[in-house]
Amino acid sequence: MKVSVRKLICCAFFLTIPACLCFAQDSAAVPKADTGDTAWILMSAALVMLMTPGLAFFYGGLVRRKNYLSVLMQCFIALAVLSIHWVIIGYSISFAPGNGFIGGLQWFGLKGVSLEPYSDYGATIPHQAFMIFQAMFAIITPALIIGAFAERMKFSAYLVFILLWATFIYDPMAHWVWGTGGWLRNMGVLDFAGGTVVHINAGIAALVAALVIGRRSCYDKYAIAPHNLPFSVLGAALLWFGWFGFNAGSALGANGIAVNAFVVTNTAGAAAALTWAVIDWKLNGNPTMLGTISGAIAGLAAITPAAGYVGIWSALIIGITASIFCFIAVSYIKRAFNYDDSLDAFGVHGISGFWGTIAAGLFASKAINPLGADGLFAGNPKQLYIQLIAVAATFGYALIGTYIIFKIVDVFIGVRATHENETIGLDLSEHNERAYTMLE
Repeated sequence: MKVSVRKLICCAFFLTIPACLCFAQDSAAVPKADTGDTAWILMSAALVMLMTPGLAFFYGGLVRRKNYLSVLMQCFIALAVLSIHWVIIGYSISFAPGNGFIGGLQWFGLKGVSLEPYSDYGATIPHQAFMIFQAMFAIITPALIIGAFAERMKFSAYLVFILLWATFIYDPMAHWVWGTGGWLRNMGVLDFAGGTVVHINAGIAALVAALVIGRRSCYDKYAIAPHNLPFSVLGAALLWFGWFGFNAGSALGANGIAVNAFVVTNTAGAAAALTWAVIDWKLNGNPTMLGTISGAIAGLAAITPAAGYVGIWSALIIGITASIFCFIAVSYIKRAFNYDDSLDAFGVHGISGFWGTIAAGLFASKAINPLGADGLFAGNPKQLYIQLIAVAATFGYALIGTYIIFKIVDVFIGVRATHENETIGLDLSEHNERAYTMLE
């Protein structure tokens, strides 16, 4: 029996329709990564990475010349050590599905972390892009603590401390707030880019470190002036620059929320820098460069948890008040309690983190971000209650956990440099190098 060519073509055509429909359904079911969003997140990750060397310059310029390289080394080695920690175990503990308090180990060594879109948060970026973006947060957060014990901690103890702190403090806290099933996330906490996870967490750890390790040997003898303030200005500028990736990148896409976060970040930082300069001018007779850059960092830290949820006027208020609160902490509270938070890690980052997290519960508006929540001033007092729970939980966990880790490290290694090494300076005693080879 002969079959015409036309009939064969028709049969083949109709037989392929179901297969085509199935293929179309499968394609539609699998979301595709958006190239624009992916490009922005990769750029944001690079911006946040730059913040750790920026922090090295910011902190390094504030210490004495004989300890400059030690601060640079502590920041730079954190970039190396914590990058490895993150890809092996840190990311899995922080973001893998688990229980309300800690992630599972199914993503150990990035197993299963593919180039397919990250399904959580409805993201349109590859899973690995989200992973490396979050890695930069996990690196700079422990580095912030350096400001509390600068000029007096042994390098070996520091290495063990940051690795333990990242594993047992930062990673679980990141899961609480941002991870799948995290208990604070399920409660509805608003922390856009790290008010609790980064700034309160590191700030409280810094306070514990300052209290446990004790004051520098020269602390009560003479004023310790920054050895190179221009380097600190450079560091502050790099931090401000990187903060756009820190906050706007947390929108996880090149979208309107990212634009809002970018604008309010700059606004809060500028308002806080100006406020601190004015306070210095009025109370101390001169506007200072150190005060201005300290104010900028305070405002940038304070807007971080609220950046994706508040508008421009709220950002101005948050920045101005952050500068006032941090100025009081640095100028009066620290002096009253006589603790040596060397570079004011707690006084700036910790206090700003507290205020910014609470401010998100006051000023947040679903008119800015429909996926967020209204705060107290938009008629939702419950949100402020949730923010206060997050603040208290972060405070308690960071305080107790950091104290335990510091004590363990002190027992097995000893955290403080000897008096002789502290007098010589950590550049020579710990690293056998000098930052400057020419004497003035």
